[in-house]
Amino acid sequence: MANRVPLSAGRMTRIAMIAALYGAATLVTMLFLGGLAWGPVQFRISEALCVLALFTPDAIGGLALGCAVANTCNIVLGGTGTLGLLDVAFGTLATALGAWFTWHFRAKPALAVAGPVIFNALIVPAYLPLMLTGLGFYTIPFTSISLDGAWGAMYLFGVAATALGEGVTMYCLGLPLARALKRTPLPGLLASDDVVPAQGDRS
Repeated sequence: MANRVPLSAGRMTRIAMIAALYGAATLVTMLFLGGLAWGPVQFRISEALCVLALFTPDAIGGLALGCAVANTCNIVLGGTGTLGLLDVAFGTLATALGAWFTWHFRAKPALAVAGPVIFNALIVPAYLPLMLTGLGFYTIPFTSISLDGAWGAMYLFGVAATALGEGVTMYCLGLPLARALKRTPLPGLLASDDVVPAQGDRS
């Protein structure tokens, strides 16, 4: 069985840096775009950073941690209260799974960046109606359909709206960002690991 790569200081630093970058970008989106970072129609610009998972598996943990921190902060900034914990738990899960998909299919970037689109579109709309109702949204956006007893309709709306916003972010922002990053030393730095000397080698 193959040896696991140890969680070295270098890897922990990368995870922390990616988490800080994603968290900060998400908080900026929340401050300037409000509900577009977490509402029924989402355009979370920070999701473009999921392309970092094309270059390192450490992005999976980093993006998930950054998402958890940002969604926790949104409990205060967005006034979501305890309902915001749903976003902390399941929004973070969607980000982690999307980043894992991106890393797994990194050899095919156009396919790989579909991961965040798929998982966010399937997971986020499942709990979003509960959050929206708790915040005073009683109808499905752009319609007169009541949220009361219309979880199925809201879920389908959410799948379409989230997929659209996430798709625009990943393919119009994320892929160009990935192409630009490939022309820099960053991919090499993200892919490098600390060299741990063999036991007895102290040269």
